[in-house]
Amino acid sequence: MQIPDSTIGNFEQPVLPIADPDRFKAVHAAIEKAFSSAKVADFMQSLSRRSVRIRDFESVLANSLLGPATTSEYNILGNADQGQIREFYLASLEKVAPEVRDKFFKLYAYY
Repeated sequence: MQIPDSTIGNFEQPVLPIADPDRFKAVHAAIEKAFSSAKVADFMQSLSRRSVRIRDFESVLANSLLGPATTSEYNILGNADQGQIREFYLASLEKVAPEVRDKFFKLYAYY
């Protein structure tokens, strides 16, 4: 089967329903708070002290860097909700102001 050319440029990512809205909102809010302009430097400093790479979301959770309650709430979420939270976290770290990213450039380094 061949995909018509007219549909190739119009791809939209499907919106997945949230299975556990209350927990999802709590974890989402914790990530928003960590990446807020008022808190992001402190969050980066805590990552640096623990030698945790910013893109390693599992290590961020394992070290309770978003808070122990956030870690436990995240672990209760279903796979689809966890996937959406990971995507939100990764999108949030890419939106950090350039001057903050420059200050903590090692956290963003790949190796």
